[in-house]
Amino acid sequence: MKILVLADEESKYLWDYYEKSKLDGIDLIISCGDLKPEYLTFLATLATVPLLYVHGNHDAIYDEKPPEGCICIDDTVYEYKGIRIAGLGGSMCYNMKKYQYTEKEMKSRVRKLRFKIIKHKGIDILVTHSPSAGFNDGEDIPHKGFEVFNTILKKYKPKYHLHGHVHLNYNWAQKRESIYNDYTIVINGYEKYIFEY
Repeated sequence: MKILVLADEESKYLWDYYEKSKLDGIDLIISCGDLKPEYLTFLATLATVPLLYVHGNHDAIYDEKPPEGCICIDDTVYEYKGIRIAGLGGSMCYNMKKYQYTEKEMKSRVRKLRFKIIKHKGIDILVTHSPSAGFNDGEDIPHKGFEVFNTILKKYKPKYHLHGHVHLNYNWAQKRESIYNDYTIVINGYEKYIFEY
């Protein structure tokens, strides 16, 4: 299965210079947040595959104008063709706006999500906006990752962890793809990235 991951910045390649053939072979689109609702609606309208998303810390506009034709997977497990996908959007709280959470608040969300994970007998892909703490995150509070995401990765061992939030142009050493504890492939979905599941 070929999956297109999006996050943080609209791809001119897909939006400004769009051709339907650019999505040929894509089986699923996943947004890790902080993208204009019009952009996601545009892709969902022209793609013939589901577009799943979690909220980024700048996605309060979705409350008034949600991306049409897209599926929000925040705080749930969505199954597509046998692949179990869990979503937890938002970032570390730094100015008390919507879709920002303290570590304690994110732990509470994970506790509630746990029952859905158990019902689906695990997860294959974890989709978040922020990375996990100490792994591809930033040192400043807005870009710090969540400790509880490490707990999820250790306990459920998903094959992939997709995130955004930490733009690849912030730091030349930022990695697009890396491995967590020898079993989870972590992908920063900044702008666009395609991988084979």
